[in-house]
Amino acid sequence: MVMKFYQRGIVCVLLLLFSIAKSNEPVAETEEPTLDDYYQVGQALFDAFAPPEIKAQFEFPTPQQWMEFANRFQNALQGDSLEDLIVYEPEARAALIALRAMEGYEDYEEWLEERLDYIDAAKQVTPVAPRPPAVQPKKQLAEEIPHLELWRDRMHTRAVPSRAAKLVPKLRAIFADEGMPPDLVWLAEAESSFNPKARSPVGARGLFQFMPATAKEMGLRTFLPDERENPEKSARAAARYLRQLYQRFESWPLALAAYNAGGGRVNRTLNTQRATTFAEISDALPAETRMYVPKVLATMEARAGTSWLKLPAPRG
Repeated sequence: MVMKFYQRGIVCVLLLLFSIAKSNEPVAETEEPTLDDYYQVGQALFDAFAPPEIKAQFEFPTPQQWMEFANRFQNALQGDSLEDLIVYEPEARAALIALRAMEGYEDYEEWLEERLDYIDAAKQVTPVAPRPPAVQPKKQLAEEIPHLELWRDRMHTRAVPSRAAKLVPKLRAIFADEGMPPDLVWLAEAESSFNPKARSPVGARGLFQFMPATAKEMGLRTFLPDERENPEKSARAAARYLRQLYQRFESWPLALAAYNAGGGRVNRTLNTQRATTFAEISDALPAETRMYVPKVLATMEARAGTSWLKLPAPRG
């Protein structure tokens, strides 16, 4: 199928984002590449490694196209509109096809597939009726998690990632050692499909998709070696980070929201909305976060067979 010119440009922008992290040039950890550096690397890699059929179908974007789209795509992921996120489905699916045709991009395919999963779920969401003015109870019920039933249905028939059988027992032992509910290791399926080398175009890596700053805060090296790609070390860091978030928010849905959107964003939204639960602030959180929290809870329930309501608080 022949794509419109603007779609070809957008697809190449996505490919550029994935190409940035493919460069094997040694760079000191203290150096900060410029946006122009990123663009030049992406264009060089595309010219050198993209198959002829991809070059025939997709045109590499101009720097201006890249900047405009990168900003819009990031805004959609972090914005509060599921409709705005859905708009990117055609380009994201086309980019996935292109990535599959380019050898060595498997780690990025999985990141993009997870975002397409959010888009698919967003398309199924129907408008929610206004909440009654009654005071919300402090005790959370399953029905209070928006879109949880949708994700339960989706995860019920979804195959378990092949890597899980080998990794989950080790990860559960680490979480238990840290005093955390072992069932929470299934967060790694939503983050990376249990691929220890999974990468996102914005810099997150590993089973638990740590960004560099958060990884360093949790004691992980991010350069030679990048310990985010070490399953055991990243799992221990994830357990400790989740513990911190739970201690801050005293709620697993809120802790998961903070894991995805940042503790500051969740705290500000709670204060602005004068709220105490995830359900009350869901509509004001980024679109990705609104899909992420019910997906993680449903994934854990489907894989571990335990309701998220029975998750205990961290020990110690």
